[in-house]
Amino acid sequence: MADRTRTPHRTTSRTGRRAALLAVACALAVAGCGGGTKTKAAEHSPRPVRPAPAKAVEPGLPGMPPVLDENDIYAADRPGKLAPEVRDFPSRVYVPNTESESVSVIDPETYKVIETIPVGMQPQHVVPSWDMKTLWVNNDRGNDLTPIDPATGKAGDRVDAHDPYNLYFTPNGKYAIVMASKDKELVFRDPRTMEERKTVPVTCSGVNHADFSADGRYFIVSCEFSGELLKVDTEKMEVIDQQKLPFEGAMPQDVKISPNGKTWYIADMMADGVWILNGDTFAEPKLLPTGKGAHGLYVSRDSKNLYISNRGEGSVSLLDFASGQLVDKWHIRGGGSPDMGGVSADGKVLWLSGRYNAEVYALDTRTGETLAKIPVGQGPHGLAVYPQPGRYSLGHTGIFR
Repeated sequence: MADRTRTPHRTTSRTGRRAALLAVACALAVAGCGGGTKTKAAEHSPRPVRPAPAKAVEPGLPGMPPVLDENDIYAADRPGKLAPEVRDFPSRVYVPNTESESVSVIDPETYKVIETIPVGMQPQHVVPSWDMKTLWVNNDRGNDLTPIDPATGKAGDRVDAHDPYNLYFTPNGKYAIVMASKDKELVFRDPRTMEERKTVPVTCSGVNHADFSADGRYFIVSCEFSGELLKVDTEKMEVIDQQKLPFEGAMPQDVKISPNGKTWYIADMMADGVWILNGDTFAEPKLLPTGKGAHGLYVSRDSKNLYISNRGEGSVSLLDFASGQLVDKWHIRGGGSPDMGGVSADGKVLWLSGRYNAEVYALDTRTGETLAKIPVGQGPHGLAVYPQPGRYSLGHTGIFR
């Protein structure tokens, strides 16, 4: 009797053990055992871990050429890297003389003026078009633009555009933007015909210079006469933020973004330095003193340095992008008034207009040596070195990406 009771017990134990093992096996299997009911172990088995979805990358301005290097928005501007559209253009320096109503054309090989082109009243800047096929002379008081063909050096018929103090192009090439300083307007125009598309009134005085964010979705504008900055939505063509610089009598000039697209620099000729700004947050910027009358900002061909022209003391300061510190200062031989300009295609020469000295300066970018001081017309201002490396132009005297 005792044996009979033990035998069924052993059988039940083995059966239970087998069932338990089977349940565990089912729980660990990728597919469930059988086609029937799930066991309790299977219901609580761990599910395969799926990778987290990749963080969406914020798309750039529609139609804008893709950024080549997210760490360097100037990656297309390397020495001699000329686009096919400009490769055969003769190398020249175009100098608008505001008081002489002309453009002096300099041969950079000989450091001599080889031609003088008559233009409209008070030319301020020579601006490469977005497609890089035309140079637009901004005749501010003449209320028009003079096109110059950089392939031939010949000027075309003037095009009406009221108060064109400066000129920029959206990163997708959809619009030209006239900085109408006296009119207190940003005027979006057709980039080829210059027909008006939208006028944006502003409340600051003296809209002047600008630059665009890495993704092209917004741009920062300096207002020199009221000491303010604007942040503008490129696609919506609307001012989305505005601030007063924290310096009494501030007079902001040129604007330039760092190679990594995170830091903005705004030259201020009355604060004698550059404002360092976070464009995304648009928080109050900090001032970095550079020299009297800080004015123009230009990026070196290797994207390592920012050249800062100090018009009031005849010098150029060098800022190291990596450290954010000033690393050198060059003084123009015999003094001068360095204003606006650009860097040669090979990166070896920095060209700057001498606003109050009727001359142009050529500086060696390796040593800071003054290579030449070239006489031009009266009131030379926003000169353009052309052609320059890059895929497209954002305007001014040549902002290429």
